Amino acid sequence: MRINGFSKLKIMIVALFMSINLLAQTNFKNLNLMPVPEEMTVVSEKFLLNQSFTISINIDDARLYKAAKRTLDNLAKRTGLLIKDQFPIISKSSKDNSMLINVDKAVELELGIDESYDLIVDETSVRLNAATTFGAIHGLETLEQLLNSDETSYYIQGVQIKDKPRFPWRGLLIDVSRHFMPIEVIKRNLDAMAAVKMNVLHWHLTDDHGFRIECKSLPKLHELGSDGLYYTHEQILDIVDYAADRGIRVVPEFDLPGHATSWLVGYPEFASAPGPYSIERNWGIFNPTFDPTNKETYEFLTVFFKEMSTLFPDKYWHIGGDENNGKQWDTNSKIQEFMVQNKFKNNHALQNYFNIEVEKILSNLDKTMIGWYTDEMPELSKDYIIQAWKGRASLYQTSRNGFRSLLSHGFYIDLVQPTDYHYLNDPIPPDSILDDSVKEKILGGEATMWAEFVGPETIDSRIWPRTAAIAERLWSPSDVNDVQDMYRRLKIVSLQLENLGLTHIKNYEMMLRRLTNNFNVEVLKNFVDVIKPLYTYSRDHPHVFKSYYPLTRVVDVAIPDPKVAREFNQLVDSYLDDAEKDEDKTVVIKKWLKLWKNNHDNLVNIIKVRPVLKEIETLSEDLSKCASIGLEALDFISSNSKANEIWVTASYGTLKMAEIPKGETELAILKSIEKLISVVQ
Repeated sequence: MRINGFSKLKIMIVALFMSINLLAQTNFKNLNLMPVPEEMTVVSEKFLLNQSFTISINIDDARLYKAAKRTLDNLAKRTGLLIKDQFPIISKSSKDNSMLINVDKAVELELGIDESYDLIVDETSVRLNAATTFGAIHGLETLEQLLNSDETSYYIQGVQIKDKPRFPWRGLLIDVSRHFMPIEVIKRNLDAMAAVKMNVLHWHLTDDHGFRIECKSLPKLHELGSDGLYYTHEQILDIVDYAADRGIRVVPEFDLPGHATSWLVGYPEFASAPGPYSIERNWGIFNPTFDPTNKETYEFLTVFFKEMSTLFPDKYWHIGGDENNGKQWDTNSKIQEFMVQNKFKNNHALQNYFNIEVEKILSNLDKTMIGWYTDEMPELSKDYIIQAWKGRASLYQTSRNGFRSLLSHGFYIDLVQPTDYHYLNDPIPPDSILDDSVKEKILGGEATMWAEFVGPETIDSRIWPRTAAIAERLWSPSDVNDVQDMYRRLKIVSLQLENLGLTHIKNYEMMLRRLTNNFNVEVLKNFVDVIKPLYTYSRDHPHVFKSYYPLTRVVDVAIPDPKVAREFNQLVDSYLDDAEKDEDKTVVIKKWLKLWKNNHDNLVNIIKVRPVLKEIETLSEDLSKCASIGLEALDFISSNSKANEIWVTASYGTLKMAEIPKGETELAILKSIEKLISVVQ
């Protein structure tokens, strides 16, 4: 076929664009952005950072000014550069070697605002354009993630980014009722949320275990229901403002009508059964429930919600609504008579009546209710938002029925599941067959940090860094789903989050030192690096855990997705997939297995003088035995021979015994040992 000059030109242009796109994709894999932007082109240019760097802002907006100041501070801390202009400049133009932020308008922080931004970095300047203040704040976080260095300088990688979130609601629930979290814990987690572009703090403030907010008009709520652990009005306002400065809305949750013990300690007259009540110390679902037939219940709630409306400006409030076991309603003759008179067939109908009355109160305060999904749909206005925690099917059902919805099923980070499980949990998967009208009702999702088994020094390790992967799932395009690249970037982002004040890395080492009394810490670390906490719903067994028990055992130190174990498992998979059985991989696998085989003898010496470690002694021995089996299997593989049946049977038996959890922890490498055995049997 003959090609004319015009056709040649077209081929050259197509080839050029293909090479540019290939370069961009290749460079993207070398960047450490999380979440990944919607559109990005990486260029070869670099903006060199030096002490003359300035940030100019085209509008006088206090929140944007503070965000730009934080960026200057963070750049200075990470580089050691003595940046001369420590404060942003309000100007519609920029100096040389500087950054210009151009925002169309300042808006109030609310659901659905434009959070998009464009970021252009070249050799001479950095330009950030956004429709709103909060889009610009997100762009500043991206800029900080682009900071890099070489032998001679710090620089910002040249890029052209057009970015916006996939979902408008990207939240994190923090439960402060079951274990109270001081203000500094909330603030450092808000900093981390902002870094990965999350925009809702769902603050679970009341439950059976504690009423965590001051109420001046009904003071017995916090005085009698909190053990003295609650937030004052001033602290609440401080957190709301601190969050808003970072583009994060604060949505309070006041759990009703069940999960209500702490409410009823001070005001038992509104309960469905006589008191007295005391703060709950165990975990589970409990009986105390508000009386929905008592008119004074709604007068009481009106007073409470009116005061709370002065603290929480957000339009959306969560009222819980889940796990009401109905036992108090079933045994209350007055309530049963009320149900007959109103032709309520069951407790669900009665709770729906309660919700409608609460919705009226909140509507008068210009608030919109959110509630946890229940098995039957509520008869509420379509403004009501339903949070799906029982499965994606319930998310879709509520959306088809015309309700806006949020996904939390699959994002329950308290259940200590691996990061990739959460990362691939997409509210609307790429192959979804949902109608667009249904998809529009799905607002996004929330990670949920329930606090039965976390305290102030361990909560960060349960939230982070896994929640950064959830943040990406809710922000980035659905086809951004490369698990290995996610883990690559997460490793770096995790360190950046620690720079913001999180304790998920440093407290790991600190708690190991405490457990060993700082004696031979590395030996305990060798063991804890390859175990994980037991799935949370299995932890409260065989003994009943109390809310005041210490959270300082090995299970509390162990992390949900242990890096050493995960990388060992990946190495074994790679080794077994290789028909030639790479010798370098064999050496590394043997190195780990020998370490774990020999570690137990050293750990026993520590356990003898540290009784708190006694509960994991047999699991440490199991690790040693399983590592020995792995070494023997490798020898069979290397010699290209098969193991005899007796060895195989005995090895599988050892692995079976090692699967039994000890100290509410379990070994995270057993599947890999099993794979090695399967090759040689």
